[in-house]
Amino acid sequence: MRVEVTACDGRMLFVAKLMGLHGDQAELHQYLEAAASPPEAPFPVRIRGYSDRDRKAVYMEGVIAPLPQSKWAVTELKLCRVGNDRAFFRLATDLPATAAAFTGLMKGERPCRLLNISVGGAGVSSAHRYYEGDKFLLKVRLLEDRPESVMFSEVVRVIEKEDGTFEYGCRFLELTEDDESQITRNIFAAQRERRGRGL
Repeated sequence: MRVEVTACDGRMLFVAKLMGLHGDQAELHQYLEAAASPPEAPFPVRIRGYSDRDRKAVYMEGVIAPLPQSKWAVTELKLCRVGNDRAFFRLATDLPATAAAFTGLMKGERPCRLLNISVGGAGVSSAHRYYEGDKFLLKVRLLEDRPESVMFSEVVRVIEKEDGTFEYGCRFLELTEDDESQITRNIFAAQRERRGRGL
């Protein structure tokens, strides 16, 4: 199971594969560089993943300690809950973006704002009306010194605001593992930059 590991204060630490689950012990095989450096000593964490079998988010807690080759031993692992909510860490943002559609009356690029992003999807605000099931290319530059990210997205939730604008919950479609890794790296970098500015 692909999981995200966060500190108890909510900081995302790294993305990993949960392996060798046996009782209250397992191993985490880290995918990417850490977003923040956990202490060398055993360290309590929250582990969040997605169960394909149940099609639900899985929330766990445990204590991790480093192993060689970007691996972590997990002890005191316990399942906290299984729910229908988001499976992935979301980074709050407020960035200019565009939504480019290619079918019917929606053809062309329209401005929007990226409200939050995770490896699985994004929250978007727009004055343009979309409907559940609509698809578009979401384009955004998460950091000024990084290339623009482009994600094929599907609207899964629509909220109409009092000011006449709309907020959309979108999920990313057809992401390759390289795409997921790039999005995760950009989220890590944006999180580090914000911490550096004291936000």
